[in-house]
Formats: sequence, structure tokens, C-alpha cells
Amino acid sequence: MIIGKKITKAYGQLQVLRGVDIEIAAGEVVSIVGASGAGKSTLLHILGTLDRADSGSVTLRDTNLQTLSDKNLASFRNQHIGFVFQFHHLLPEFTALENICIPAYIQKANEADTQKRAIELLDLLGLKARAEHKPNQLSGGEQQRVAVARALINKPDVIMADEPSGNLDSDTSKELHQLFFDLREEFNQTFVIVTHNEELAQMADRKLVMQDGLIIQGK
Repeated sequence: MIIGKKITKAYGQLQVLRGVDIEIAAGEVVSIVGASGAGKSTLLHILGTLDRADSGSVTLRDTNLQTLSDKNLASFRNQHIGFVFQFHHLLPEFTALENICIPAYIQKANEADTQKRAIELLDLLGLKARAEHKPNQLSGGEQQRVAVARALINKPDVIMADEPSGNLDSDTSKELHQLFFDLREEFNQTFVIVTHNEELAQMADRKLVMQDGLIIQGK
């Protein structure tokens, strides 16, 4: 589903990615690990179209992302890619339900259909009773599950997760990790996960190890 070839990225004199090749199959859960500064998040951001490579190519579902304008890239990202970050980034003034619906509303999706799917996702994630609660009324784990539902609302091809359990306690982290694999079973959902959590990394179908801007293990 995702093919990255010879991806490079530098920030000033700092060469962060040095010609990375990567392929992700549909329905696969792939973890990316490595020391801080190895290039993990930069690679994830380029695969997820949040940043552009200096050279090389990224193809998702036969679309060469390097050829899209910024406007078209933003639309493609919203339709095809979901994101879960270390911090949930929920909008505090909106309810859980409203936060989940936002990406679909950006695509001008039907409001009734969107809310129906959002409620179904909340139910699937054990949060139906929390639909009208605002983020400050939810626990950290609940907030992160709302963020996962938001990532799923547009039925994305892939979810990119950057340290998704990095701000959670051990038990809540385990629940979130299991949720990813439950969603893979439910929707054949593809995940690319950057993590320092070795337990999560080992659960993945493949663990890719990065060092000095290259994948050195697990291709």
C-alpha cells in the first residue's frame, strides 16, 4: 500500500534521512523504533504527508504524493490518512462526538451519516456514554481513544501513530496497544507506529529499527 524509495530529508546541515526505502502492506501493523534523533518521526511525517522529502518518492495507493500540490495533498491526507500522536490534540471546546466528526466535516461529509459513524466508533471503543463529554471530563486513556476514533472517521487507508502511548500509564498503554490490533481485525486497518515502547514494538507484524537516518533492521 505504501512504498517509499530513497527518501532523504535535511534540516539545514543536519541530514535526518539518508535514502530510506520502506514498504507497508495493507492490513499490516509496523513499528518503527530507534534512539532519539534516528529519524523515526521525520520518516512518519513524510509518509503521512505532514512533511515533504527533499528527494525520493512516497506512493500511497498508487498516488505519487510528491506530485500533489499543497492543497491537493491536504485533501488527500484528510481522506486517506489518520493520525494519533502522543498528545491527543482534541479541541477543548468540543465534545468527544464533535471532535471525532471534524475530519469528516472538513470533507463536507453528510452530517447525519458522520454522526452515526462517530457514535458507532465510540461504541466500539467503549466510549458511547462519553459522547457528550468534553476532553477535560475524560481520562487520559479516554482522550486518546477519542483521538483514535477521530483518526478512523474517514475510513483511512492507514493510521500513522507517533508515540501513541507515550503519555499514558502502563495499564492504559496496554489497553491502547490491544485496541490497535482489535481495529486491525475489525477493519483490516493498517498502522505505522513510531514508539519507544518495546512491548508495542514487539507486538507488531514487523519491527523496523532506525539508526542515523536509515532502516538498519527489519526491512
